[in-house]
Amino acid sequence: MERLPLYGYRIFDLTTAGAGPYATRLLADMGAEVIKVEAPDSGGLPRSDVFCHVNRNKYACTLDLGQPRGRELFLWLVALSDVVIEDVRSQVLEDLGLSYDVLRSAKADIIVVSLFSHGRSGPDRDFVANGSNIEQLGGLTAISGYLGGGPQKTGVAYGDAVAGIAAAGAVALALWHRRRAGEGQHVEVAAWETMVGLIGEYVLGYSMSSRLPQPMGNRHSSMAPHGCYPCAGDDQWVTIAVEDDEQFAALCRAMGRPELAADTRFADVVSRYRNQEDLDGIVGEWTQQRTPQAVTEALQVAGVAAAPVLGVPALYDDPHLRARGFWESVSHPDAGTWDMDGVPWRLSRSPAHIRLPAPRFGEHNDYVLRGLLGLSEDEVRELAGAGVVGGGPGPDVRA
Repeated sequence: MERLPLYGYRIFDLTTAGAGPYATRLLADMGAEVIKVEAPDSGGLPRSDVFCHVNRNKYACTLDLGQPRGRELFLWLVALSDVVIEDVRSQVLEDLGLSYDVLRSAKADIIVVSLFSHGRSGPDRDFVANGSNIEQLGGLTAISGYLGGGPQKTGVAYGDAVAGIAAAGAVALALWHRRRAGEGQHVEVAAWETMVGLIGEYVLGYSMSSRLPQPMGNRHSSMAPHGCYPCAGDDQWVTIAVEDDEQFAALCRAMGRPELAADTRFADVVSRYRNQEDLDGIVGEWTQQRTPQAVTEALQVAGVAAAPVLGVPALYDDPHLRARGFWESVSHPDAGTWDMDGVPWRLSRSPAHIRLPAPRFGEHNDYVLRGLLGLSEDEVRELAGAGVVGGGPGPDVRA
């Protein structure tokens, strides 16, 4: 078995918000040695479900970058690293005297990633936003929900995940560039801009023809039927998506209503789209008499895209995900043992898995300070007394 793709790369993680820790989690999953830096006087972020989710496979140390000695030690660590990633707010590192140029003086080919909501330039560069704000800024919320029902956000901080994925990809690209050209660089990722890219066709449509997108709920811009339909049982639903006439005929046969394929209201894509209210009513009457799993199986056999709407308990117990080994058991000394989502890619030669639970507060100070920097025990004790470093397990805050 080969080593993981990013084995041998060291990344210093100065992130605290959702997008940054998720980006560094992906990099840690790829095999990078990610060292999370926390302030000694913070007491450690709560080791909650969110913290444990985004900080697996990482090491942790404490270091006060507000003190000259802390900054000096950090620059020593930069000299031993490949990437530094920040996400707090524009100018924070500069205000600490740790600009890109300063970090580059410690290591000429260092890669610095600045992951901010609004970017490092522009009139709003000092504004702060979290993942849910990014959905609104990026236009996603405005086109979600139902016509006439007002904007609707997703159930999670979607903007954080999207920006985190973009930042992880940017790090991989910068490392590849350095391998070819021998130079580091300053990488900038604006969460707002990554979100706008997800609805790029709507922006392009407006630019080309001043066409304004409208919320469609669970419907589609061209497919019909396309939606979420009620099923037998309490709050049970199934999604169905029909692309063309052939699939619609297959749906009609599966419902025991083959004659509907020749009905003038539904005979082609345009007719079905114009008569969605009638069509949704017919499909809904059929699905209501069956479980989501029964509808899914019948339509999948017929060649029609269908899937049950799964809540968290159903996801957790899903036999397909269990059979594939997607859920991995993780034990944490403070938060207990639980199952969590595994690495979302599968490389045949270098398969990844969860190697470490989220770190305790300052858990790896000894490795960083003595192992990497070669400090003596007395020097570490002196640093702790001056408040430059701190340690000990964080509070036990369970999910």
